Amino acid sequence: MKILLATDAWYPQVNGVVRCLDHVRKDTRQFGADVHVLSHEGFTTIPLPTYSEIRLALTRPGAIARKIEAIGPEYVHIATEGPIGHAVRRWCIKNGQPFTTSYHTRFPEYLRARVPVPVDLTYRYLANFHNAGRAVMVTTDALAEELRGRGFRTVVKWPRGVDNKLFRPREEKVLDFPGPISMYVGRVAVEKNIEGFLKLDIPGTKVVVGDGPQKAELERKFPDVKFLGVKHGEELGAIYSSADVFVFPSRTDTLGFVVMEALASGVPVVAFPVTGPRDIVGDAPVGVLTEDLAAGVHEALKLSREACRARALEFSWDECAKIFLDHLKAYQGDSVQRSAA
Repeated sequence: MKILLATDAWYPQVNGVVRCLDHVRKDTRQFGADVHVLSHEGFTTIPLPTYSEIRLALTRPGAIARKIEAIGPEYVHIATEGPIGHAVRRWCIKNGQPFTTSYHTRFPEYLRARVPVPVDLTYRYLANFHNAGRAVMVTTDALAEELRGRGFRTVVKWPRGVDNKLFRPREEKVLDFPGPISMYVGRVAVEKNIEGFLKLDIPGTKVVVGDGPQKAELERKFPDVKFLGVKHGEELGAIYSSADVFVFPSRTDTLGFVVMEALASGVPVVAFPVTGPRDIVGDAPVGVLTEDLAAGVHEALKLSREACRARALEFSWDECAKIFLDHLKAYQGDSVQRSAA
């Protein structure tokens, strides 16, 4: 089962989209899939305005066609709406190749935070992009319903997982800061509303793990906050489990992998009651979803770390991979028939 995964988000970027797609690439192997990633690698790239860490590929139709044809995929999945995604979409339409897409990022809200572009206009543009495919995969039922209301047609749920071996409770605390320790992990950018977290009047120490275009500005404005930069692997896992509470101030994430990683580490979560945190926390006593994040921190400190861990164990990357493949087969079945003809 040969799959082409087209994405503008790929290494060396560090974000939830890349982590998700890499898990798909690896974890689908056990089900007989052979995933080939078509990314910006091999193309000239330019930095995304206002966010230089993300590189945009300068694609050429002939080069894209040659890469696709060299792979000879049975199935095509387009993960992002950038230059790679658009180029592969055009090739599929031209060549009658069915494809699916996925919606990972609230791009309309992210764009609006930087330039005065109406959110509704961007959503109409994205609906047109995704409706050319057989189905668009999204993380939660709530997000699926929202996108249907914005004109997206065939929207199907594709849940995510968490690495419960890497992100786990640990006996040793690696952060020697005055407690309680309130932590944020992720991209340091304006759409994440990190300043909303850093302004909270709460006891102890605030910690930010990650990098991004807003990091230097926030370091200047909040000198008492501990900015640790980007961390990976066991070091990141140990840092998570050293926190007392995880604060997720974003209102624009489609899910929030870091929320799942915090819970897997046994750390209760505080977030706004929005899509993503609401779907992860559910009715479990593992987080506080509130418009008053400061009060939420005080309440979250009373929650059971064992319950947080138990909730995270309900999320599986194996199940994520299986559902991804099931959607490809369900919505691109005739592509295999045509390939065999």
